[in-house]
Amino acid sequence: MHTHGVKVNAGTATNTIKYVCEDPVAVTGTDQSEHIVDGSSGHNLLELALGSNINIEHACGGVCACSTCHVYIEEGMELLSESTEAEDDRVEEAPDIRRNSRLACQCELLKAGRVVVRVPSWNRNAVKEIPH
Repeated sequence: MHTHGVKVNAGTATNTIKYVCEDPVAVTGTDQSEHIVDGSSGHNLLELALGSNINIEHACGGVCACSTCHVYIEEGMELLSESTEAEDDRVEEAPDIRRNSRLACQCELLKAGRVVVRVPSWNRNAVKEIPH
């Protein structure tokens, strides 16, 4: 299984998500560190990022089986689904965990508002296959 990106139509958006990329070239291919993305209830932060060309790592395909999509929620935690025991177990495996650590694949938008997500500089796969 692989998570696919979702692009939300601005007319249907209920949320504004600001992604702050510590290493923007690695995750976006540009030097732009901040990206504003429209979102709506029912979508998670990983699929919204991918739909906006913010390539947050997700080795397990977004099914909460790894910790590669570890991010920090800097604002709007109360707008997201609560973490589950499975997510908490995976987050413990991530580097540099903090009180606001979450897995992007598990953060579903539940309430309208603004969310700020920090994508750490180490969130990249240094061993990606080059397409043939």
